[in-house]
Amino acid sequence: MNPVPTPPFTASIERASPNRLAGEREMLTGQLDYHRATLLHKLDGLDDVQLRRQMTRSGLSLLGLVKHLAGTEQHWFLKIYAGIDEPDLFDSEADFRIDQDETADGLVGLYMHTCQRAREVVATGKLDDVVTTPSGAPGNLRAILAHMIQETARHNGHADIIREAIDGTTGQ
Repeated sequence: MNPVPTPPFTASIERASPNRLAGEREMLTGQLDYHRATLLHKLDGLDDVQLRRQMTRSGLSLLGLVKHLAGTEQHWFLKIYAGIDEPDLFDSEADFRIDQDETADGLVGLYMHTCQRAREVVATGKLDDVVTTPSGAPGNLRAILAHMIQETARHNGHADIIREAIDGTTGQ
C-alpha cells in the first residue's frame, strides 16, 4: 500500500531582515526571529517524505532540526531562564528523531508556539537577569539570546546542506 502523498509544506511566517540600527534588545530578538523564520523557509515546497528523509548516518532530517530547536527554545528560555517547571517536550536522546506519528504541521506548530512563548518571556525580562545554566555557571538573558542565535543559525547551515542534497535548492 502506497502512502497518501502530502501537499508540499509552506512556511506560514514572514521573514523580515533585522533592523541593523536597532538597540541591543531589538537587535538580539530580531536576529533570532530572522533565523527562526529562515529555518521554516528551508522546508518550503517539500513533502512529508522529503522533510523526514534522514540525510546523515545519525538520522538528521529537516524535521529533526525543527523538533530539536523546539526543545532547545523550551529548555533555554522557558525552563532555564523563566524557571517554568514543565516536562521536556522531547526525550533529549530522541529530539532529532522523527516518530511515525509526528507530522510536519504538528512539529512546526509546536516550534512556532514554543518560540512565541519564548518571545513573551524575553519581552518581560531584563538582559542583565542572571540565571544558573545547566553547567552550573551563571549566565544572563543576553547570553541566552546570543546562544540561541548561534544555535539556530548553525542548524540553518545544516538545513542548507540537507535541502541542497534533497532537491538542489540553495540560498538563504
